[in-house]
Amino acid sequence: MNQDKPFVGIIFMLAFCVLAPLGDSIAKLLGGTVALGVLVLIRFAIQAAILVPLVALSGDGFRLPRGTLLWTLIRTCLHIIGIGMMFSALKFLPLADALAIAFVMPFIMLLLGHFVMGEEVGRQRMLACLVGFIGTLLVIQPNFVEVGYPALLPLGVAVVFALFMMVTRQVARRIDPIKLQAISGLQATAVLLPLILLIPEQASFDLSGKTVGLLALLGVIGTLAHLFMTWSLRFAPASTLAPMQYLEIPFGTAIGWLIFSDLPNDLAAVGICITVAAGLYIIVRERRLSRRPQVASVAE
Repeated sequence: MNQDKPFVGIIFMLAFCVLAPLGDSIAKLLGGTVALGVLVLIRFAIQAAILVPLVALSGDGFRLPRGTLLWTLIRTCLHIIGIGMMFSALKFLPLADALAIAFVMPFIMLLLGHFVMGEEVGRQRMLACLVGFIGTLLVIQPNFVEVGYPALLPLGVAVVFALFMMVTRQVARRIDPIKLQAISGLQATAVLLPLILLIPEQASFDLSGKTVGLLALLGVIGTLAHLFMTWSLRFAPASTLAPMQYLEIPFGTAIGWLIFSDLPNDLAAVGICITVAAGLYIIVRERRLSRRPQVASVAE
């Protein structure tokens, strides 16, 4: 079992925070021409196509450690549900708004890590998460009544992905990340393909070259993003990584502006600054702690 290396985990999580909203933006672009079922299926099928050969070439095989098969199945189902809900939300909501609403997830993950998994959460880390959460609330726009039920979808995403992260933490130390993601791709494809065949309207999509190219890019980016996330949880506890998740908001805002010309209002901009400050504080603090012997302290 690897010892925790918080700063390494933070670097991997930072890469995830850049790639995840980029993948979401591609899904938003495709949402009007590609059925949800196809979007999610292609996302996982490409993941399997990329990673299964790598596992085969490594000679490690696909055999899982005892007691992990059920956890990988649960993880895959949570992943399917979470991605499906997020892609659905992006059909109705701006990218930055959807991310902002979903960002109760790091706070949920922090609480689960502390109360369910028994991970130590000191005062400074809890305070940083609370500050980041306040910033997230400022980003959320007050006009949910105008949006309707789709505004609730990112809240469901937050709960599902908090559980997904907890399950990933359980299996990431026992299964190589590439093997874990390859198996997840195979499991998801096996689950989704029969469902789509049974529901013809979920199998429709534009066959143009641009659409096919974007679908391929969606699969590649999604695969890399969640590999980085899995690696991050291999090296650092969920309670350490929770504040880092807030950095998806400014990255998502920048991507939304570049692609969709969406910008947050003044209140949301203040919230983004607060969340970035909280995330950077955790990066600096964990790097400092990683350079000296770990001393148990309630303040840390």
